[in-house]
Order: sequence, then C-alpha cells, then structure tokens
Amino acid sequence: MGETRQEEFPPLGLNVPEPEVRPGGQPDFSKVQIPKAGSVRRPPVEVDPEEIRDLAFTIIRVLNRDGQAVGPWAEGLALEDEELLKGLRDMMTLRAYDARMLMAQRQQKTSFYMQHLGEEAISCAFPLALRQGDMNFPTYRQAGLLIAAGYPLSTMMNQVYSNEKDPLKGRQMPVLYSTKEFGFFSISGNLATQYIQAVGWAMASAISRDRKISAAWIGDGSTAESDFHAALVFASTYKAPVILNIVNNQWAISTFQGIARGGAGTFAARGLGFGIPALRVDGNDYLAVCAVARWAAERARRNLGPTLIEYVTYRAGGHSTSDDPSAYRPAEESAAWPLGDPILRFKNYLIGRGIWSEDRHAQAEAQIMAEVTQTQKEAEAIGTLHQGHHPSPRDMFEDVYAEMPPHLLRQRHEAGF
Repeated sequence: MGETRQEEFPPLGLNVPEPEVRPGGQPDFSKVQIPKAGSVRRPPVEVDPEEIRDLAFTIIRVLNRDGQAVGPWAEGLALEDEELLKGLRDMMTLRAYDARMLMAQRQQKTSFYMQHLGEEAISCAFPLALRQGDMNFPTYRQAGLLIAAGYPLSTMMNQVYSNEKDPLKGRQMPVLYSTKEFGFFSISGNLATQYIQAVGWAMASAISRDRKISAAWIGDGSTAESDFHAALVFASTYKAPVILNIVNNQWAISTFQGIARGGAGTFAARGLGFGIPALRVDGNDYLAVCAVARWAAERARRNLGPTLIEYVTYRAGGHSTSDDPSAYRPAEESAAWPLGDPILRFKNYLIGRGIWSEDRHAQAEAQIMAEVTQTQKEAEAIGTLHQGHHPSPRDMFEDVYAEMPPHLLRQRHEAGF
C-alpha cells in the first residue's frame, strides 16, 4: 500500500451535541415525533423482544386531545372510578407538597429541595402495577411512589426539615427518603447506583423462589453512568424480574438529553442490544404509564425477565433549588412541551367520563393545599433547619454496626455522648 501524507486528512475533532434552542430562542419541539393516541399496538406479554423492536422508537399514548382513553393499551385497564379519582388526587397532592417545600427552602427552613413539576403522572401511576413487598429503587424525583402508597406527608416533611421526628435522624439529604415498609429503597446521592442494586435485589428474589419484583429508576442523564450498563448486562443475562425505568425529562442538571443518549435514537433503544424488551411511553399520560407498567410487571411476575421503559416527559421546574434553568433553556420551553400537563390531561379525562367537574377540581385544589399547609405547620412546630428540636448528634454513630466497634465508641464518648 502506498503511503498517504498526513496533510491529506482533515484535522480531527469531537462531536458535542447541542440542544436545538438556547435561552432567548424560540422553543422548538417539531422533531419530537408524537404518534396518535391509541395507534401503537399492544403486544402479548410473552412476546419475543425481537418482535417489538419498533416499540423502542415510538411513544405509547392512551389519552387523546379530547380527553378520551383510546386504543389497545386502554383496554383491560379496568380502573374503578375511586381509583381514578385517587390518582388525580395523588398527583395534585404531590404538586401541592412540592410548592410548599419549595417555598420552605426559599425561606431557609431546609437546605435543599427537588420538584416533580410536570412529571407527577409517572411516579403516581406506577404503583398501580405493584404489590405489597415489591421494591422500588428510586431517584430523588419519585416521591409520588410514596404519596400514592399512603406514606405520611408529615414524615416526609420531617425529613425535609431534618427535625427530631425525621425517621433518618438528619443523616440523609432532605429529599432522599427511605422506607422498607412502603417498598422505597434508600435513595443514594451517587446517581445510578440504585440501578444495579435493583437488579441484584430482583435476582435475590428469584434465587430465593419468592414472588416479589423490583423496579429500578434512573434519569436520562445518569444513563451515561457505568452502573446503568452493568445493570442491563446482569438483568438480561439472568432474566431478573425487574422493571428498568428511565425518566427522560429532556434535561440532566444543565445538559440536554442528547449528551447522555449518545448515538442511540432513543433511551429505550439501549435495551435492544441486550435483548431486553423496550418500550417508550408518554410520561404525561397517567393511563399510559399505568398500562405499560402493568404489562412490564406481569412479564416479570411470569418469570419472563426484565423490561426497559422510557418515559418521555419534561422537567418543568429547575433541576433542584440550586439550579436556574433560565441559564440553559428558553423560559417558554416548558409551556411549549407538546405532551402537556399531566394533571390537566387527566382532569379532562375524568370530566369527560362524568365523574369530575371544574368546580370539584377547584374545591379539591383548595382542600389539598389546606391539608398540606396544615401538615407543614405541624412539622415546623417540631423543628426546621435552623430552629426547633433536632436529632441528637449521638445518632450519627448509630445504625451502622450490630455491635459498635471500639473506635466509634471512643469517638462518641469524646463527643460527649
């Protein structure tokens, strides 16, 4: 072969994905392909993953623009009116809770908070697919799992305030909840660790011949972490009874989803290379989330292995109270998001069904906010970040070892406890 001079090739460079629009520009979601509600097929639960590869590149939707539940994924949901009304109330409660805790952080009553604004349908509908004993391995934006399961708001607030009644005794960040009883594994501040833990938990359930399944949760940005890929290897190899959830809210802390997605067309497509059935669902559609979650849960319970679900949604608020989204995206982008507000869409569905009304909705909003505000007052009476009753420093030495080792015992004594 003849030699080629180096000058004949262009200089090398890197591809750095950029969002379509930056602050000051006009929001544009024209490239988001949204199929008609009810148009995406519903395969049998026992389907071979190879036969549904296309479902990783579309969006499963149930609620149409007229507030009607249509298509094959709507069939068989069989939700009673009371269950539907509870679902709406759960989402409204989560939104009210967010609003009060965000205000509390701005008033310096807590150090940190993270909203769920625009994503309420995902964590509030998913529990309809779970049973007692199943375990969620969540991120910091799935508090709806707790609210839908009936976990006390007062306990959540006490942790946010790190007061004397904080069940974790001030040893965890404000929004990193933990409760085994309600199937909510301790949230880790190190992102993506929960993904491999969920797969391991599911494998242990299968090894012990139990009937419990797990659900892993991750955001679009954290799919770039190595734990995500390791989890998919183990889940696919051992056919672990786990639901692998990816909440694609378009933005990580300040980088848009294209950075973590890489060359894959969708996040759901990541599952295809591992032979895992992968689905994309409208994350702002309460009924679609419920239908797809139940499909995946049944697959896991029938020992057919994992399912990967990408929820297409939008983070309407900041990443956290430490974030200013106006620095990296247009202020109008949230309002332009084509899949709409999950609460508004579900409200319209219930009105069309004849079991709700605008007046009842307004009354419920006021009632829920009053209940949340009253609970907040009771939690603040116990203590907040800078005043009131707090956990004892002695607690930092507890709950690590069955028998406290000598060096910790010595340190505790030196601290005066």
